[in-house]
Amino acid sequence: MHKPLASVTLASVAVLALAGCSASTGSTATDGEGGISVVASTNVYGDIASRIGGDHVDVTSIISSLSQDPHEYEASASDQLTVKKAKLIVENGGGYDSYMESLRDASGADAEVVTAVEYSHDYPGAEVHDHAEGEDGHEHESEPTESADTHDGEADGADTHEGHDHIEGFNEHVWYDPHTMEHVAEAIAEQLIDLDSANKVDYEKNLADFQSDLAGLEESLATIKSSHEGDKIFVTEPVPLHLAQSAGLENVTPEAFSEAVEEGQDVPPATLLDALDLLKAGDVKVLFANAQTGGAETTQVIDAAKAAGTPVQEVTEVVPEGKTYITWMQDNITTLAGNLDK
Repeated sequence: MHKPLASVTLASVAVLALAGCSASTGSTATDGEGGISVVASTNVYGDIASRIGGDHVDVTSIISSLSQDPHEYEASASDQLTVKKAKLIVENGGGYDSYMESLRDASGADAEVVTAVEYSHDYPGAEVHDHAEGEDGHEHESEPTESADTHDGEADGADTHEGHDHIEGFNEHVWYDPHTMEHVAEAIAEQLIDLDSANKVDYEKNLADFQSDLAGLEESLATIKSSHEGDKIFVTEPVPLHLAQSAGLENVTPEAFSEAVEEGQDVPPATLLDALDLLKAGDVKVLFANAQTGGAETTQVIDAAKAAGTPVQEVTEVVPEGKTYITWMQDNITTLAGNLDK
């Protein structure tokens, strides 16, 4: 099951604020003291905003530790005060980081908001934003990889679970798609230019440099696809599926398995048996496991994969300490390529 994390509820925010509480939430500020105040839901988007804004921004990431689970996180008084001061907010959306909406409502924040899922080609019921020239130069599948988030073709409506709400038929973990992050970076640059036109040249240069690095990630994924398209993978949760899709891999995880794990529910016994049989057969090339969550069922499938000689690759939902978004994703891709070649 999903491991719950201790946190302070928004219900206590007003009381804490009135009491002058300044409790730490693990948020981290980066660069640009006195610059434009940018608040990101996780350090994934905090790193991207810092890369685009450079010395002109003061970025705070609400979640920046591997010990914090965005699905379970509930915000604190200091988070609310931070959001209230923001000029720009960058969030994932899609029900992933719903605490950001709660923070905006509670704080009365008057900030521009960039919501990453809205820039995904797979986002249901919405047109993809008009992006910069050169879009045709990217190969990006319009149909998502069949995954644990796909429910019999349903694409509309929110599915409410204990941990968070997510959109039926849509994998909200869009930061594992470098192509989507290109467009998110464009949106961040556009908002920063609107807020600080005097430094437009800097923002545009930083954007171009970042997108060049993203293009390198896409090239690495295309190389994997050229040799391993159709290779089978198993995921304990749908976190890395956008990356797997870009590499042309086939997700064979029983839908009910990864959905139950992600939502903190028990995996149905019949589903667990199906998953174990699938892994014991030895056809799965790589098993992806979320390093930030887990439980008895995930341990069982990991053990089954190892017994069958299948590489187990851990992934995370935040940027590990000492890494940037780019180096983190490149590490994921390099590890994946090595595992597929085994």
